[in-house]
Amino acid sequence: MGERALKREHAQSIQRLLCADGLRVVRRIVEIAESGRAPKSDPALFALAMACAAESDAVRAAALSALLRVARTGTHLFHFAAFVQAQRGWGRGLRRAVSAWYNNRPLDELAYQTVKYRQRDGWRHRDLLRLAHPLVNADDVARRALYGWILRQEPHAELPRLVEGFQILDEAQADVIASAEIIAAYGLPREAVPSTLLKEASIWMALLERMPLTAMLRNLEVMASLGMLTPDAEATRQVVAALGNTEALRRARAHPLAILTALRIYSAGRGLRGSLTWSPTPAITAALEAAFFNAFSNVAPTGRRILLALDVSGSMDWGNIAASPLTPREASAAMALVTARVEPEVRIVAFCHKLRELNLSKAHGVDDVVDRVRRLPFGGTDCAQPMLYALKHDLPVDCFIVYTDSETWAGRVSPVKALRRYRERTGIDAKLVVVGMLSNGFSIADPNDGGMLDVVGFDTAAPAVINQFIQSSAEAA
Repeated sequence: MGERALKREHAQSIQRLLCADGLRVVRRIVEIAESGRAPKSDPALFALAMACAAESDAVRAAALSALLRVARTGTHLFHFAAFVQAQRGWGRGLRRAVSAWYNNRPLDELAYQTVKYRQRDGWRHRDLLRLAHPLVNADDVARRALYGWILRQEPHAELPRLVEGFQILDEAQADVIASAEIIAAYGLPREAVPSTLLKEASIWMALLERMPLTAMLRNLEVMASLGMLTPDAEATRQVVAALGNTEALRRARAHPLAILTALRIYSAGRGLRGSLTWSPTPAITAALEAAFFNAFSNVAPTGRRILLALDVSGSMDWGNIAASPLTPREASAAMALVTARVEPEVRIVAFCHKLRELNLSKAHGVDDVVDRVRRLPFGGTDCAQPMLYALKHDLPVDCFIVYTDSETWAGRVSPVKALRRYRERTGIDAKLVVVGMLSNGFSIADPNDGGMLDVVGFDTAAPAVINQFIQSSAEAA
């Protein structure tokens, strides 16, 4: 599974949760998948595969019935198949669940899935159809024809229009102009286009007309390198309009991490790999930044006094967030701006073994903040620094929010003791939220203290969860 391989301790945590309350775990998997909160789909698919192999009949049944809701694309289904095969055999329940994935999708949507996502992890649609043997009503001629095409049988009825276009493009690919017309006429996705055609700007222009927003984010650098995204270009107008459509962002489940990744790569003017280069267009950079903030759930100001502390220790430049090119240092700086944009009283500082003020405001852009944080000197990690600093300078703080990778040595005072010392000396019942940018089994907050909260990972719901926690009473926390 390569970079998607999940750590053993994560699997052990899921197993403990399944044993404690498996039905609740399945409900949470569905909630996370349908809301688009997570940067990647694999953890939810892996957890669902484990639930499908649970000892409880009820948990297994609930997990299998949730497959259609969690595996939303063909790629998701292939990932799930690889995960579940490592957990259990292909019994009747699993075959029925996979059959339902195919049979319960509208025909045009299923055709799109089969053309766009043809293989992954050693699986193809025909492999799964042969395993599942989905039963199709005799009068559903079109679906039977599509299954026959997938299985490489001669279809006995008209195929869906998208499949027809896919076949026509295969025959016409030597003609770039004709291929662009076919792509536009049939609404073919990029994955259906032969790689030899993907060097042509006219092909990308045809694709852009109906390109899903998340695909557009992934392919900005290619279109830019082909000279399509100049300031006055039609493609630029289409990209800016798509990024400015907040409702479309929500429907597309465009995760802020994907948008932030696109922003960092695009504004740099060069690709992460290979030799692609371009001159960034300010309108697209601004649209990406606005989309980053719009991709979060609605976050209202708490009105509380907040000290937001960014760990800038050396380890914050190690590793990447959810397989993106972003380091914890870059991602935490961007997340800090989400809070700075809505809170009237927020002080932002950076710390390692010592602490310094950053003097950031909502007027600063994501690129500016990330670059400023990246230039700061490195050091060891001491997550008690924010509380000690507030004590030393007599700062009134209702909540400390610390973004860290939690590779911490706790200095002379632990963060928990530092917070309690701050409470005792100031009389303020301050809270502490520690956001771990990497899932490494960390825990800094005291689980027995209702005024402390650990948050793990880059989740779109994190700002809203933190907001609710800050405003809640200690008894309710």
